[in-house]
Amino acid sequence: MSELPLPPATRQLGSSGIEVSPIAWGMWRLAENGRSAADAAKLVHAALDAGITFLDTADIYGFNGSGGFGDAEALLGEVLAAEPGLRGRMVLATKGGIMPPLPYDQSADYLRKAIDASLTRLKTDSVELWQVHRPDILAHPQEVARVLDDAVTSGKIRTLGVSNFTMAQTAALNHFLGHKLVSTQPEISPLRIDCFENGELDQAMMLGLTPLAWSPLGGGRLAKPESARDHAICAALDKVAGEAGVSRSVAAYSWLMAHPAGIIPIIGSQQVERIAEGAAALKVRWTRTDWYAVLVAARGVPLP
Repeated sequence: MSELPLPPATRQLGSSGIEVSPIAWGMWRLAENGRSAADAAKLVHAALDAGITFLDTADIYGFNGSGGFGDAEALLGEVLAAEPGLRGRMVLATKGGIMPPLPYDQSADYLRKAIDASLTRLKTDSVELWQVHRPDILAHPQEVARVLDDAVTSGKIRTLGVSNFTMAQTAALNHFLGHKLVSTQPEISPLRIDCFENGELDQAMMLGLTPLAWSPLGGGRLAKPESARDHAICAALDKVAGEAGVSRSVAAYSWLMAHPAGIIPIIGSQQVERIAEGAAALKVRWTRTDWYAVLVAARGVPLP
């Protein structure tokens, strides 16, 4: 039975030379429920202590529809200000380009302000990765590229990525960039397999982009399956999870990580135990038979 290789201990972020953990922790809900800096620090420590050095946030994280814009970044900034030594232990990524109440804004003036504002909230001089959060179809990619290249040249950003871009949008922005993209962040999970079949992961491999998977557990639906399709996917994951002695969530992370594009799942949990358990995904080995069984369950029809 053909076995797939285990994930490496670290992955390179695109062609940047920056080494990151093969699994990341995301801070979408970090600022919820009035979480204190001390409690946020416990989560940061949980990730770092588990070997998860790649931390992902965004300026929109914390926004509740009327307020809270920038709250997740600001809370992490408090943690870093209280413990400056933590900054050197992490590869920090953030995103921008969404400005409530506008849908998306990647005009040159806004992007410059958004980058500076993120750095101020995070209390850091630079971030390792800055990503355009969602594409602004009213912004010419050459204009966007010019601002991003300037930010890299000035040292505010080390590398660039995109999130929720189509293949054509990714190619267009990358064409105009002097400092080429190193990552793409689409939604990928056993419940959302579009990237496996629409060419996004093939493009990532061709361009040397590291795919960062947001919502790798399907927004929690893997924990509480509803449809017949959900249950079939969970059953296929549970087979491997049981054999490996891990949770279904860990099996789902490892399923993504087994893909040759080098997918990095972003753990979205804000619970210490759930963050720490993610590291177990590095020890789960898949066979091609079991991997395709999950894919077939997700497709709902046999492979051709």
